Amino acid sequence: MTTTKTRLGRALLLVLAAATLAACGSQPADTTRRDGPAVASDHPVVGQRWNLLLVGTDERLAMPSTPHFIVSPDGRVTGSDGCNTLNGRVQLDEGNRIQFSQLSTTRMACPQLDDARRVTGMMENAYRFLIDHDRLVFFGPDQRVLGGWRKAN
Repeated sequence: MTTTKTRLGRALLLVLAAATLAACGSQPADTTRRDGPAVASDHPVVGQRWNLLLVGTDERLAMPSTPHFIVSPDGRVTGSDGCNTLNGRVQLDEGNRIQFSQLSTTRMACPQLDDARRVTGMMENAYRFLIDHDRLVFFGPDQRVLGGWRKAN
């Protein structure tokens, strides 16, 4: 009986070891590039301050400060939601695709906190963009206009 328990214990140990090795081997390699710019420095969105113009197609927000953002060539985005500073990442792809990620804000209280959340929500839901002269318009995945920004002078 001891031999059977020993064999069973060894078999269980081998199964656990094999499962552990298989799990370790199935992890995808990190192929993220870290050696070059994430966004072309001559991209029309990069290096420019964009001030919020409208939420949706026609709603203007009255905020303590103007919501804005700036995209750097390394793919970082910084700015303000009108109440709090914001930081994160942005990816600009062919076909006018835009994707904000890792957006975080400070947590200062302000009377227009709901509007500030709408600004960051618009950025998080942005899927495509269009630039028309000094305007930058964000569209959602359903092609609905999320809002517009204007180039700061």
